[in-house]
Amino acid sequence: MSLGTVDKIFLCIGLIDFGGLFTVLAIALHLAYTKMDLMLNHLKNCPAVMIRAPFKNGGPWGRLFLLSGIMGVVTAPRIYLRDGGASAEDLKSFPAHLKRKLTILQRATWGFLFVMFGLAAATKLGLI
Repeated sequence: MSLGTVDKIFLCIGLIDFGGLFTVLAIALHLAYTKMDLMLNHLKNCPAVMIRAPFKNGGPWGRLFLLSGIMGVVTAPRIYLRDGGASAEDLKSFPAHLKRKLTILQRATWGFLFVMFGLAAATKLGLI
């Protein structure tokens, strides 16, 4: 059985997307295990983060859950500042390089998920 050009492109995009998602997961786990204490020290007055802090000892899934909470507070602070879930002083003192890494990580994750759902939708609609 031979693959057509469209099938080869679909396969390449799918493999790159899967590889990207695994890379994002590896980077998130690396950040969760190496920078978690630093992030928690800078966000110690944020109830939205500190309520999840006990999950730090919950293995990889707990650390990813805590990292996702930190990512939410750092990348969308208006939501948390409005309801009192974050402290403005803590967000100002948060290291800029970590904020940039978390923002890029979140956008990359959404991008890879968007591509994956787009491929699934194209397949379901019979476009591929």
